Amino acid sequence: MNWGNKLLVVFALFASMMSYMVYRCFSVPVDLVSNEYYKDEIAYQQVIDGTKNANALSSKATVIETQSAIVVQLPQEMSNKIIKGKILFYCPSNLSNDRKIDLTTDTNGKQDIDLQKIVKGNYTVKIDWTDNSKLYHSEVPVSIN
Repeated sequence: MNWGNKLLVVFALFASMMSYMVYRCFSVPVDLVSNEYYKDEIAYQQVIDGTKNANALSSKATVIETQSAIVVQLPQEMSNKIIKGKILFYCPSNLSNDRKIDLTTDTNGKQDIDLQKIVKGNYTVKIDWTDNSKLYHSEVPVSIN
């Protein structure tokens, strides 16, 4: 085999490797953090203000997994107040596992969420709520088994 044929074989192998890599890149799903990234970026100042307000409270919001439910407990200052808000179970590894749930707490600032609504995995639970005057935001990492 002369040097021209060897060069042709090397080029053919390189071209086939590059074609395979392009195929693999297009076949892997890529989920964005949010489908409305730019709109969320503009409204991010509200998240900063809400986090600052939540950090000023006496305790942080907690998320605990029990045998049958996931318990979201807001800080003690939220007891006996009218609370409106949303809970987002954000799964960074799979967009289809994300769940948005309305925040409806009892008089103690506690909400139970059925464990069967959430797929097992690692989540960042993002809690946004208002008490008619202030906006609050809290993020809690949780692993659901």
